[in-house]
Amino acid sequence: MQDVIVIGGGPSGLMAAIAAADHGAKVLLLDKGDKLGRKLAISGGGRCNVTNRMELQELINHIPGNGRFMHSPFSVFNNENIISFFEGLGIALKEEDRGRMFPVSDKATTVVETLLKKVRQLGVQIRTNTAVKTIHYKEDTVSSVILQNGEKLDTQAIIVATGGKSVPHTGSTGDAYPWAEKAGHTITELYPTEVPITSNESFIRKKQLQGLSLRDIELSVISPKGKTIKTHDGDMIFTHFGISGPAALRCSQYVVKALKKFKTDSIEIQLDLFPNRPAEDIFQELINKMKVDPKKALKNVLKGFVPERFLLFLFNHLLIDSNTTCSNVSHETLRSITTSCKAFTFQVNGTLSIEKAFVTGGGVSVKEIEPKKMHSKKKHGLYFCGEVLDIHGYTGGYNITCAFSTGYTAGKAAAEQVTHILN
Repeated sequence: MQDVIVIGGGPSGLMAAIAAADHGAKVLLLDKGDKLGRKLAISGGGRCNVTNRMELQELINHIPGNGRFMHSPFSVFNNENIISFFEGLGIALKEEDRGRMFPVSDKATTVVETLLKKVRQLGVQIRTNTAVKTIHYKEDTVSSVILQNGEKLDTQAIIVATGGKSVPHTGSTGDAYPWAEKAGHTITELYPTEVPITSNESFIRKKQLQGLSLRDIELSVISPKGKTIKTHDGDMIFTHFGISGPAALRCSQYVVKALKKFKTDSIEIQLDLFPNRPAEDIFQELINKMKVDPKKALKNVLKGFVPERFLLFLFNHLLIDSNTTCSNVSHETLRSITTSCKAFTFQVNGTLSIEKAFVTGGGVSVKEIEPKKMHSKKKHGLYFCGEVLDIHGYTGGYNITCAFSTGYTAGKAAAEQVTHILN
């Protein structure tokens, strides 16, 4: 009999296996795929953003899905502990913009290989290509894991780290939700987060801005009543189906929720190209540009003011003749350009599917989990960690921090449970 069985070899599962073995448990790690750490290997654009170095409260603010729950796991294993952990394994880390921590090697494979090496050093038994069918419970306690091939594995503690339903090619296909429901757990509604946003606007359909990247902008999701629901800053890109990039991904869950809440087919997004400048400041700059070169064409004087493709699009969109000489450009025209740069609005109608999302919203209800141990309140010896739970953070090191933190917390608690029984 194994002391602890960990199901799932992603970020939370690997960390759970390491923590459990490090605290004296005999651990078996099961994964249905042919190799471990597949999600880690593609994270951070293949560079693996292992955590974020923000202050703890700021970190929690970047976990919109039940961030407050994370106070307890972070008291066991937080972002600074994650940094120390990886540096202790010999991985040099560097800090980039917005507190994101990456390996100096810029290779996710460095992180995956080092974690796997640690797992093996600790004597964790690994079984890949091993799919779990269900979990057996005896009254109020876990009793065994039943594999798809019918094999029965008895154990005293089970850590479920199977992920959500996002990025299914890495193995996250929602396998654990029925096992959790069988134990009496509630699965909150699943929805895509950190996912590209779709739009049916004619300029999107005609691909007029496809491939255009905008840096340091602000995107806001606006309610049908004209109120700002959420604003995010960062970079974005126009695509053939809508918008993507960090700012769009962060706004996506608010689009999903607003469409549902207001029972509407589309919701407004507002783009601000100059988030740190008031509209009046921009308007005055445009007036000054007109005065300096009154005989030049408008399009030549405004070159470089905003990315050229967006500028030409604006002229077209606002029905402005870009060849007009500056002396003939009205203040009204300059106001309309200013408004479009500060508050360009368009309708969006949803997002790509949950399978195309980076992160799953919803999952095993955290109300039924003991936060200091990640232990089920329904069955003794059952633990959950990572994205299978109704916890989600933004990309940028926040979601993975939740995975590592809850994984370590679950692994440590499970080992302490079984070693306590043995002693």
